[in-house]
Amino acid sequence: MRRLEEKKVNFRFATAEDASKILEIYKYYIENTTITFEYDVPTFVEFKERIKNTLLEYPYIVCEYKNEILGYAYAHKVWMRAAYQWDAELSVYIDKDYTGNGLGKKLYKILIEILKLQNVVNVYGCVTYPNEKSDKLHESLGFKKVGIFENSGYKFGKWIGVTWFHKAILEYEKKPRKLKKISQIDKEKIKMIFFNK
Repeated sequence: MRRLEEKKVNFRFATAEDASKILEIYKYYIENTTITFEYDVPTFVEFKERIKNTLLEYPYIVCEYKNEILGYAYAHKVWMRAAYQWDAELSVYIDKDYTGNGLGKKLYKILIEILKLQNVVNVYGCVTYPNEKSDKLHESLGFKKVGIFENSGYKFGKWIGVTWFHKAILEYEKKPRKLKKISQIDKEKIKMIFFNK
């Protein structure tokens, strides 16, 4: 693990132009771990489209250090039916050489604060197990284990289970506020979240 000078770490929204570096980080996890259930590394064009499509509705953020992207995180729909619109799933990946610096936790915290502004009520994390680091990350942020799906994926010659984590980030109101797209959020408020990481 490489250590960082915390003052030089900054966070911002990802852009389509970041796709190459973000994909480089993700590629390691596809080819070497069961953390993601993808088998094949997406093409650059496909991955760029994923980023653009996510940014139509949800935050997709990167962590930089000396102008190099070391990690990224994003939110997306968990389920498609209308009643689930106040729910979002979070995903985070850190460059394998920089895990252990607390970047995943900071990225998660930023995502959650932005999602609150969008009126998202419930956030979820889906974690393959065993994955002690991810379990600790979610538990340290107040997530609770709400389900275990045994043997739900098959990769690298073995069956793998997943744990679902949940956290309510806003109150359960009688009439929830309308969900906002990321483009509808005040940019100054988002800037303050990045600044106060």
